[in-house]
Amino acid sequence: MAVCSRMLINTILLEFHDNIYSRNLSEYRKMERIKTCAWWPSWRKDVIEYCHSCDRCQNSNKATGKRFGLIIHIQEPSTPLEVVHMDWVTSLPSGGEKCYNACLVIVDRYRKTPIFLPCHEDDTAMDTALLICNRVISHTGLFIIRNRDPKFTSDLWTNLHKLLGTKLSFSTSYHPQDYVLAARMIRTLEDMIRGFCAYGLEFKDSYGFTHDWCTLIPALQLSYKTSIHASTGNTPAMLEKGCNPKIPVDTLKKYLVDINLAASSFELFIDKVGHHANKIINDAFEYAKQKWDKIHKTPELKAGDLILVSTLNFNNIKSPKKLKYFFERPFIIKALHGTNAVQVEFSGELENKYPTFPVSLVKHYTSSDKELFPLRNETPSEVQPLDQIEEKKVLKVLKERRLREKMKENTWSGTEIHNMKMNGL
Repeated sequence: MAVCSRMLINTILLEFHDNIYSRNLSEYRKMERIKTCAWWPSWRKDVIEYCHSCDRCQNSNKATGKRFGLIIHIQEPSTPLEVVHMDWVTSLPSGGEKCYNACLVIVDRYRKTPIFLPCHEDDTAMDTALLICNRVISHTGLFIIRNRDPKFTSDLWTNLHKLLGTKLSFSTSYHPQDYVLAARMIRTLEDMIRGFCAYGLEFKDSYGFTHDWCTLIPALQLSYKTSIHASTGNTPAMLEKGCNPKIPVDTLKKYLVDINLAASSFELFIDKVGHHANKIINDAFEYAKQKWDKIHKTPELKAGDLILVSTLNFNNIKSPKKLKYFFERPFIIKALHGTNAVQVEFSGELENKYPTFPVSLVKHYTSSDKELFPLRNETPSEVQPLDQIEEKKVLKVLKERRLREKMKENTWSGTEIHNMKMNGL
């Protein structure tokens, strides 16, 4: 049947796309259905445009094809402790005299040397700054920190770095590839602790396993520093001092010939080791870039464009996790940060959310032509935070909370026991 009426064409598109009996079919299947009952000039173009400009399809369908964002070579440090990565291991059992339940992990990007500092999960930015100044900077000097933890993005930490004369480099939000070095070190540390930690009534068993993980940190740190790193081809200790510290297994080597470098050749040895490590790191980056760029592409975005943002990191959307949209309503690009990050313009309930996203979490938005498709019913989704719920009254306290072995005193208000102090909480 040849169709000439535009109203009839829109009705056909509506029935073959928006109707529940033909919903979520591919463009090819829709065209195969439509051509069995109707035809009009440029019908294929209209079907493709109608499908691409559908709000529900753009929000609910996953992004296919090559993802946005080619890999960028971050300037590698040329000297030890020039750039470090930081992150925390949390949810650890209480250990040590001060009941530590977290560990701050610091990794030198040049030598891959780790520093493990036991701490508390509720440490403030000031606590973290003092810990690093007293335990790290006093031995290593100033360096550049790459992270986006709230403790580092706070005004206190930023001002402290300004006073010290060092630089704080923020990584992109929602982009774990930026701090993969610290994340990989955390995974290694957790594996090492898990292998030597025991849980039970005994503080230490006959095999030397203990449930106080703080006592394991010095030995584990030495173990890692004397192990060869794949990306440098040397141990972190060798890149740091030109030799490996003695460990118990070295007592078995007393019958071997010991080769000591002369003082005149020590500087040359350190220089060659550093150049060799840099070459291996650059080769590893080129290999990773080649693999990454095969499945990624450069986005064609500019300020003012409309894009959809992935809901992967949106935890305040009021909808079942299985059925929530993969992308959220169109947002305007406010600015571009390089080629791999965009800043969008949030409003309403999303104003407090960090507005910068990597391009791998966005995709182009295709607007619908209301004059061409007047029958389309656009129903934009609404984002409602979960924290907008009724305040509930406390009926019974089931568990007590201790803060560094000190009993905390809380005051409950808004109930019948208003202004009654409850000790032991």
